[in-house]
Amino acid sequence: MQIIYYSILLIYSLALSYITVYCLIQFTLLFKYLKAHRNQLQPKVDTTPQEWPFVTIQLPIYNEKFVVERLIDNITLMDYPKDRFEIHILDDSTDETLDITAQKVKEYQAKGFQIEQIRRPERVGFKAGALQYDMSVSKGEFLAIFDADFLPRPDFLKKTIPHFTSEKIGVVQTRWEHINKDYSIITKLQALQLNVHFSVEQVGRKTGNYLLQFNGTGGVWRRSAIEDAGGWQADTLTEDLDLSIRTQLKGYEIVYLEDIGSPAELPAEMNGLKSQQFRWMKGGAETAKKMLPKIWRSSLSFSQKLHGSAHLLGSSIFVFILIAAISSVPLLFFFHKLDHLPLYIYSYFMLSWLSIISIYYVANVWAFYNTESWLKKMGKFIVQYPLFLGLSMGLSLHNSIAVLEGFMGKKSAFIRTPKFDLKSGKDQIKSNAYLAKQIPTSTLIEGLLAIVFIGTTAYALTTGQRAFIVFHLLLAIGFGSICFYSIKHLQLNK
Repeated sequence: MQIIYYSILLIYSLALSYITVYCLIQFTLLFKYLKAHRNQLQPKVDTTPQEWPFVTIQLPIYNEKFVVERLIDNITLMDYPKDRFEIHILDDSTDETLDITAQKVKEYQAKGFQIEQIRRPERVGFKAGALQYDMSVSKGEFLAIFDADFLPRPDFLKKTIPHFTSEKIGVVQTRWEHINKDYSIITKLQALQLNVHFSVEQVGRKTGNYLLQFNGTGGVWRRSAIEDAGGWQADTLTEDLDLSIRTQLKGYEIVYLEDIGSPAELPAEMNGLKSQQFRWMKGGAETAKKMLPKIWRSSLSFSQKLHGSAHLLGSSIFVFILIAAISSVPLLFFFHKLDHLPLYIYSYFMLSWLSIISIYYVANVWAFYNTESWLKKMGKFIVQYPLFLGLSMGLSLHNSIAVLEGFMGKKSAFIRTPKFDLKSGKDQIKSNAYLAKQIPTSTLIEGLLAIVFIGTTAYALTTGQRAFIVFHLLLAIGFGSICFYSIKHLQLNK
């Protein structure tokens, strides 16, 4: 039996080691982020072009009847010379969205806007296919992309276009803001996580001269950069990340503007969130499989290759969280049998916790874009951060399935994240048209795992075997919450 004990311990240790190394790599980005702000390294441009270049604003949509009018109305408010931009609504819809869009297009054409509803002969390649198709019919030297839930401010183009100061700047990306951040605990915790990516990660990578990413929306591309990198490709679910890496390997730069926010709507119900997470995690694994060999064969420095690999393998962290969670269950019952093992060495893995706490504190409390008082921000952080950890752990099964499918090459459709024009807790989801209708097997397994970790937490409290009590409590909360809200939000269909 001893060999079984030590084999499980080895599996648990390897999982913790991977998590710790990943967290420490992330921690280096925090130093780069603080350096950028300390030395005021954020990109600044004071010049205005003598003649504004022509821009195509691309709005890829698919069945967005609740937000498409809001989107089009917002885009037409753009403070940019009317004869220097066109609006292309890349409409793959199969429902009422088609008619709603057609009416809005006619309305704004009558007002003198260059606006068109672009319909492809067939929906091949999902969003990437729509963007690539529009390359053949659009006129813009620059292409600004907004998903259906985005509401860019009128000065967006005038603030981003001047940053194309060199032919080698291929993309200008802005920070996502959250229209409905305070809608529910689900949206609050999403905002907590996204704030890290759009502050510490993006600015840290830019400051360290590491590979960045275009985030699929809220940014502007140079057309020639897309063409030079091989265009939009639909062989991964994260076409934005894929093109970002290919473009940078071609020598183009990504400019990230933390001080320019692009408001957007967060998924407000659990199944929509899980759908989005599945696409991001699986697409990240697909892109890693596709691009990691090219990164390591490139002329990038070792540190650029290391950080690029950590970036592309970020979704894999959920696989190791799940491995650590499952292997910790038998460990709980025989830890006392490992008398000769210096278990204090596991205290070093606390570095990962401390690293991530620091990163999330800076992104959500210290960062300049959150203008609430420090005391209020800190109070929210103390309450929300443990819940966020639980939610992240609870998503480990769902996201691990996505990651493994991505690495194994199992293909699946691009499932859009439904949006419902929600701004505050008073707003209600208007219809069940875009909601999930069945309980997947993975949700039932999440419920089973919640019961397991409730049991191990109770066992630890009654026996004094408390080595995993915080870990198992967070897992119980996480899996339980994910299962509960997944089933509860299915009831919106009734």
